[in-house]
Amino acid sequence: MTRALWRAEGFFLIPVVRSGSAEQGELIWSPGDKTPEIGPVAAIVALWGVTPGPGRNLADNARLALSAMDLGAALGAGAVVHCSSAAVYRPSAEPIKETDLPAPASPYGQAKLEMEQAIAAHRKPGGPRQIVLRIGNVAGADSLFGNLQMNGHITLDRFSDGLGPSRSYIAPGDLVRVIEALVQSPEADGTYNVSAARPTAMAEIAGVCQTAVTWRAAPEAAAQMVWLDTVRLGRVVTLAPNAHEAAHLVEGARDSGVWP
Repeated sequence: MTRALWRAEGFFLIPVVRSGSAEQGELIWSPGDKTPEIGPVAAIVALWGVTPGPGRNLADNARLALSAMDLGAALGAGAVVHCSSAAVYRPSAEPIKETDLPAPASPYGQAKLEMEQAIAAHRKPGGPRQIVLRIGNVAGADSLFGNLQMNGHITLDRFSDGLGPSRSYIAPGDLVRVIEALVQSPEADGTYNVSAARPTAMAEIAGVCQTAVTWRAAPEAAAQMVWLDTVRLGRVVTLAPNAHEAAHLVEGARDSGVWP
């Protein structure tokens, strides 16, 4: 998605993959390989990671982050951008700030928190800036969009107030803009919540896709709201006022060419 939408002026993008045919300017490289003969580079944008699934080792998230840091240092990068997740937080109906105490409720969230701790422990004074993105739901890449079909059908949880789940979303193109802005800002460093400023109801996204919703009683452990506070991010980049709107998110997912 990010490769398809990358339009950064002043940067030449080198896609790094761990396997493939090296087409379209791709660089095949894996941790442990010899340092590529390129550089210096402006930034390493480490979009890799391990998500839950059979046979997957979530602890590899920390290993991959440290590999990105080593590569950034070897290539003279000004910044290394890491992908963490809103899963490091305990869901809350109130906006969650970067300074709030992390309390992951899942093994994936715990693994991402441990990744962040490894980054903090291994960063070196005078080295590349280490920028950690605590990303909300990316339109077109989360489980909701994975189950959406035009004129299809989906089941959502309904909570005691009669409403369904809401999440902090970001469109893929807006995510690219955020990454660009953080790389270009010399002061950008540390942890940033990454999403639109306001959460989006999943039912509204389904409505834009003309997907019928069947409601079920929400399980006791289900989270109705995950709302990321983006004030800190807003000091670096300003997203459009409609960045949270369902139509914008669906359009952004389609623009990537990856969804549906």
